[in-house]
Amino acid sequence: MKLSGAQILWESLVREGVTDVFGYPGGAILPAYDAMLAYPIRHVLVRHEQGATHMADGYARATGRVGVAVATSGPGATNMVTGIATAMMDSSPVVCITGQVGSKLIGSDAFQAVARAPSSSTSRRTPSRSARNSIGKPRGPV
Repeated sequence: MKLSGAQILWESLVREGVTDVFGYPGGAILPAYDAMLAYPIRHVLVRHEQGATHMADGYARATGRVGVAVATSGPGATNMVTGIATAMMDSSPVVCITGQVGSKLIGSDAFQAVARAPSSSTSRRTPSRSARNSIGKPRGPV
């Protein structure tokens, strides 16, 4: 059976022991939210994407497990920056997952598109590897 990218995302996180995620749904991440319903993951709805990253950070600190934050593309992703910075400064194991507009729309000023530089710690890693790396040495967000 072929899995969608969204199913691969949740399969990978479940395999790494993730049971809780904090997030705010929006357009580009909705396919992942739809797929999440088939997995044993509890979603905590937040009021703002920044809150999702801070909650994931607090969860990681309190439990010693990976904290996961989810948001949509564009402004949803940029709203996570303060929480990511906090997790980075304090080496908290946090994984942030965002949607993205279709690849043909990147660079076209499409709705909810924000240009970003590719990073080895983002798009090229699998969710499982990201979760493992966040709790490895050095600890921190990915």
